[in-house]
Parts: sequence; structure tokens; C-alpha cells
Amino acid sequence: MTDQQPPLAGAPNFVSIEHAQDYVGKNLGSSPWLEITQERVNQFAEATGDFQFIHLDPERAAKESPFGGTIAHGFLTLSLLSMLSAQSPTIKIAGCSVLINYGLDKVRFVHPVAVGSRIRAHFTLVSAVEKSRGAYLVKHKITVEIEGKDKPAMIAEWLGMSVV
Repeated sequence: MTDQQPPLAGAPNFVSIEHAQDYVGKNLGSSPWLEITQERVNQFAEATGDFQFIHLDPERAAKESPFGGTIAHGFLTLSLLSMLSAQSPTIKIAGCSVLINYGLDKVRFVHPVAVGSRIRAHFTLVSAVEKSRGAYLVKHKITVEIEGKDKPAMIAEWLGMSVV
């Protein structure tokens, strides 16, 4: 991924449903880099009950896994989208009082995220449509990049419902 200037300054970017159409298919920008620490991975394991050694035991993961050390849970990477999007330019519909996480259409964990590596998210607007009076469905494609890697960690299509 390349560093590109977002077409909109600042985040969040509240625009009319009509104006949102101007940004469909465009790169909106990227989040700041975030280091994935062993502490964060351990806390995620505690919260979710996923204690697989490839996430928690650096020595064993180095010896018994193909990753050379511990890796982040895929669902940890996914869960970080809330934080990464809050720090990034994304499209939201103006005049809405509530923004709801509506789910995901697609998620692919393409490459493992090694503990100690840095990630950032890139945002592209896929669509923005009125689903019912006063309810707007906004879809972003998010690519989570790993610093220094050719393959992304994750690619997802995230849905948000903006409600008046």
C-alpha cells in the first residue's frame, strides 16, 4: 500500500448521502501505525478464552509453529478495526444521531501478524445507500497492512448503519 492523501480532511467525515457517492471506490486514507504487543495478545486471550500456544508461548511457537514466534489472533486484528477507524477518515452520513456496527460482508485473514510487528488500516468507501427512511447503510473495504510485508494481514468489508 502506498501513503496517499485522503480526499477528505479529518475524521470522522460527515457528508450527505448524495455527497457520499463522490467517494465510492476512493481511498479515504489510513490509520496510524499500531504495534501489536505480546501484552495486547495476552489480554485478548484472557478476554476470549483462546489460549492457543501460537499466541501466548513465544518459545514454543518459535519451535513448533511455522511462524517463528507468537502471532496475534485473527479476531484480535478484526476487533482493532473499531479503534483504527476512530483514528481514520471514514464516511458517515450527516445528520445521523446514532452510528451502529451493522456487521461484515467478508473477512479474510490473509497473513499472520507477528507479535512486535506494526499494522495500519486503509479505508475505501464501497457504497452508501438509504435502506429505509432515516437509515443509511455505509460499507467500507478495509485492508490491514503489516509494515514491511507484501501481503495484508486482513481484508474486510465492514457495514455501518447511520440512523437519524
